[in-house]
Amino acid sequence: MSQALDEGPFFHGTKADLHNGDLLTAGFRSNYRPEVVMNHIYFTALADGAGLAAELAAGDGAPRVYAVEPTGPFEDDPNVTDKKFPGNPTRSYRSSAPLRVVGEITDWTRQTPEALQAWRERLAELRADERGEIIN
Repeated sequence: MSQALDEGPFFHGTKADLHNGDLLTAGFRSNYRPEVVMNHIYFTALADGAGLAAELAAGDGAPRVYAVEPTGPFEDDPNVTDKKFPGNPTRSYRSSAPLRVVGEITDWTRQTPEALQAWRERLAELRADERGEIIN
């Protein structure tokens, strides 16, 4: 893995109800392509980015954003940095090592229903388009 150039803090968005000390691990189904089992756990240094991921995540729970600490090496998320935003302005990362939950963040910006619908439509288009395949 390449050396990531970000010291955090880091965040993960989900609909799971987690507690301090819980570990988030790879090996679960993608929120965006449920047929894909993820080899990495994804996170960001932007709380609002994690909030968007939480709002788009699968499941019926409330969207939540957690402050997390990587427990091992991590790298820039190639799905975003190599394909869409060179230089990683989204500050998106992935790791095959677990992330440790260190707290819940509540002051992130919620998306409007219209913005969420637009994101869901775009994700549906990506699922239908082979070029939108998530690299895992």
